[in-house]
Amino acid sequence: MTATLKLDSFLPYRLSVASNRVSSTIAAAYHAQFGLRIPEWRLTCVLAEFGAMSQQAICGRTHMDKVTVSRAAISLYDRGLVTRTPNPDDQRSHLLDLSADGWTLYRQIAPQALEFERRIFASLSADEQALLRKMLERVETAAANIARTG
Repeated sequence: MTATLKLDSFLPYRLSVASNRVSSTIAAAYHAQFGLRIPEWRLTCVLAEFGAMSQQAICGRTHMDKVTVSRAAISLYDRGLVTRTPNPDDQRSHLLDLSADGWTLYRQIAPQALEFERRIFASLSADEQALLRKMLERVETAAANIARTG
């Protein structure tokens, strides 16, 4: 007998639904308040946390594809929120960094992100949140291993 797939109990589907719901909730607020899409606020936060980096490095850090990162970078650059400087390690690319206005925006985004996290996970104890983080790391590692090895 063939196994039956039931989406509501299929963990990859449930994880995707939960992720999409959390992201869209936050994205709606950031779009209404700051005119940012999800890739733009992720790029802003990555640059704030790690400093100047190439678009390729941003792709690796965020797991967003090149086109998505490029569009987000162009949008943020056009708004004066990021700067572009030649990459001394690779003359074919540029390093992106937050401008003064980008830092001002980040200082508005970061507290809201932390408040969203607090509200979304308020029903979980601190121990449960720590366990969830560990479990997500294990899931991400397993998926990366499968992607590498097939």
